[in-house]
Amino acid sequence: MPQPRVVLIGPPGSGKSSVGRALARVLDVAWRDTDEDIAARAGKSIPDIFVTDGEPKFRELEEQAVGEAIAEHAGVLSLGGGAVMREATQQVLREYADRGGVTVFLDVSLKAATPRVGLNASRPLLVGNPRQQWLKLMELRRPVYEDLATTSIVTDDLSAEQVAAVIAEGLERA
Repeated sequence: MPQPRVVLIGPPGSGKSSVGRALARVLDVAWRDTDEDIAARAGKSIPDIFVTDGEPKFRELEEQAVGEAIAEHAGVLSLGGGAVMREATQQVLREYADRGGVTVFLDVSLKAATPRVGLNASRPLLVGNPRQQWLKLMELRRPVYEDLATTSIVTDDLSAEQVAAVIAEGLERA
């Protein structure tokens, strides 16, 4: 059964997409992002799904996309920031880890995430007071990220390439 070499989890602005692309280049494997899978399947952007279908429908699509990607993809997989909050997704990630899978929590401070995220309208859950929303999300999600991660990296002062190099080095040692 194929499974990802690495699954990246973390909040908005942690570098899941940029690190995922960089790590895939280093490992010479494909990169996949479940948010892109969802948008392609729905035929509309993530913000449009939130507006027209609502967050519950998005989370349902996300749960399905994560399950499929974990089962099919053999490269680097980046998950949306909130994907880990669904019980079914947590179970899929635990089973993946039990089979030797590597789940990396890309940790980041609000100060470092702010310029990366831009705190703009393309982030539906950060509408309103983006900094306050981000802090609330992290308060809820941090324990889940930490629980599911087989390793963690603070990305604040590192480029995507540097984070990718640290992860690749860890894979070599393992």
